[in-house]
Amino acid sequence: MWRPSERIRYEAGPGRAPDAEEASRSRLFSPLREGRLSLAQRSWVPAMVPWRATEDGFVSGDVLAWYERFALGRPGAIVVEATGVRDVPSGPLLRIGHDRYVEGLSRLVETVRRASGGQTRLFIQLIDFLAIRRRPEPATYFARFLSLTDAHRRAVGAEGLPEHEVRARLFALGPEGWKAALTTREHESLSHGYRERVTDTHLDHIRDLPKALPELFASAARRAETAGFDGVELHYAHAYTMASFLSRANTRLDGYGGPLPDRLRSPLEVYAATRAAVASPFVVGCRFLAEECVPGGNDLSETPEIAVAFANAGMDFLSTSRGGKFEDAKQPAINSAAYPYTGPSGYECMPQFISDARGPFGRNAEPTKAIREAVRAAGRRTPIVCSGGVHNFEMAERWLAEGVCDIVGAARQSLADPDWALKIALGRGDEVRTCEYTNYCEALDQKHKPVTCQLWDRLDLDGSDGKRRLVAPPWRR
Repeated sequence: MWRPSERIRYEAGPGRAPDAEEASRSRLFSPLREGRLSLAQRSWVPAMVPWRATEDGFVSGDVLAWYERFALGRPGAIVVEATGVRDVPSGPLLRIGHDRYVEGLSRLVETVRRASGGQTRLFIQLIDFLAIRRRPEPATYFARFLSLTDAHRRAVGAEGLPEHEVRARLFALGPEGWKAALTTREHESLSHGYRERVTDTHLDHIRDLPKALPELFASAARRAETAGFDGVELHYAHAYTMASFLSRANTRLDGYGGPLPDRLRSPLEVYAATRAAVASPFVVGCRFLAEECVPGGNDLSETPEIAVAFANAGMDFLSTSRGGKFEDAKQPAINSAAYPYTGPSGYECMPQFISDARGPFGRNAEPTKAIREAVRAAGRRTPIVCSGGVHNFEMAERWLAEGVCDIVGAARQSLADPDWALKIALGRGDEVRTCEYTNYCEALDQKHKPVTCQLWDRLDLDGSDGKRRLVAPPWRR
């Protein structure tokens, strides 16, 4: 079992590149066939949100170009970005909450099949998220958003006064007075923006989430199957609904929170409904957190048990991530929403090159290895995907050789060079454009701008928007 003192250190840079013959004998380029999951090789492009869908959530030409470019590198699998299972406005994020989205998603599948020569398996990540609002101007918050109570009136000695006078007196208290006059959640709504939690069971739609979620995910999976995807990845990670059910912060008292078996209940019911909704060959896996990386959050004392429960339920793969929680996110600017990758847990999810003593590479490797060992000890061969700072052949091969995982996920490295694995496979690893982990891409994501990479977005601007390339330049062999 992994212990905190057992750190694996990795180095920056491209590492040693094998020749084509050595690459052909490597674990990274060996096929994987386990249950429903079949890959030509073990490279995996995890879900990344590029902010290229239409405002109504449809596949756009830019979405097609984005995934076509990854597919030209012929990875073992690509996971399409987090795609909303509800038919609700969510800006330029893909949606799959209605049949009208199937046509565009089918074009996406066809594009990837054609570009990869049929080699790359294509999955789509299904996500549900709760309401989050922008941090308001204090004057606006007190004038419009705060629900007045008798406690507020007492705090400013305004019993019997008209509402507008109570609101004015509260606003006049100033920052220190607000802390005393408001509840913890009210002050959070003022200082960070309103955010729903799965524990807000006083709200009907939150209380009824366990009833609604299985059919939402099952219907989305049916649409993905109709569109031609090879499978779905249930998004049980980071700051979103399903991860919140799994989290120790979930204290619901209705049998869906508290002890781990109850926190597992909704995720397992969602999986069961999804599995029942699609044909037998269709792949259904999930992404979840090896560690939440927040005080009191899920860690290796429970996450191996979560993985075993998922494997025993029959999930076709388990993909691990870490951190990325709202609980420790930095205070957003006024009129901006909180972003769950700005605090310490967000750093764990997407560490930069400027790092602490542990370094930015492979921070999820040892926890994932512990999870894989637990799954194997339970008698399950469920393939495990690990990602997080992998950027060269030596690192990927070491993960596979040492039992960290069965499949290597590379998000930022694939963004830096969509052809990185193909170049290595052909013995041309010295041509790989290696990610520098400056998190230029993450900064664009935080601003909800189209995500690019600083290593290529100013190269050969002909055919782009004239300011930045929106896909990596072609590899001229």
